[in-house]
Amino acid sequence: MAAFAAFESTGLHIPGTRHSHTQGVERWNCSACGSPLAARFDYLPGQTYVPVGVLDQAETLQPVLHSHADRALPWLHIEDDLPRAEASARDMLDPAR
Repeated sequence: MAAFAAFESTGLHIPGTRHSHTQGVERWNCSACGSPLAARFDYLPGQTYVPVGVLDQAETLQPVLHSHADRALPWLHIEDDLPRAEASARDMLDPAR
């Protein structure tokens, strides 16, 4: 299960190596080990997504939605009342929509 936290891109410094293998997507990886550090997507302007596993205080972040719910592993049962998107949640994540 992958979990990501969204941050405003303004003023955010991301260490590591930046690359873009897919049009409209920028990714950063650790220069030493290659682990993913962040990503930006053209269709979600002004937002940077960081894997929760690399954050020191991830427990302070509260989830607001679940995306790709149709891809959940059969043994994973998340029982809460948060909104769910069967596929991408880009419509819910883009404040301009």
